[in-house]
Amino acid sequence: MGKPLRLDLFLKQSRLVKRRALAKELCEDGAVRVNGSTARAGKEVTAGDLLSLRLWSRLLDLEIVHIPERPPSKEEARKLFRILSEKRVEET
Repeated sequence: MGKPLRLDLFLKQSRLVKRRALAKELCEDGAVRVNGSTARAGKEVTAGDLLSLRLWSRLLDLEIVHIPERPPSKEEARKLFRILSEKRVEET
């Protein structure tokens, strides 16, 4: 199952966002939810957690499949999560 990882680090290592600073900013803006609750950048996530992530005009719902032991390669990063749904949303 792997040990927990900070949310901002998971978002960067999974390549859902390019930079950790951007992941932190998204969390501060309330654009990231973990298991239905708004999450801070320092929240620890584990395999099985459900994320809801608003990236500009997209809303992604995904499940964390694996927490990496070390920073993953590009191919490994794609296997860290499974997209459950993806929707286009109006920007506010």
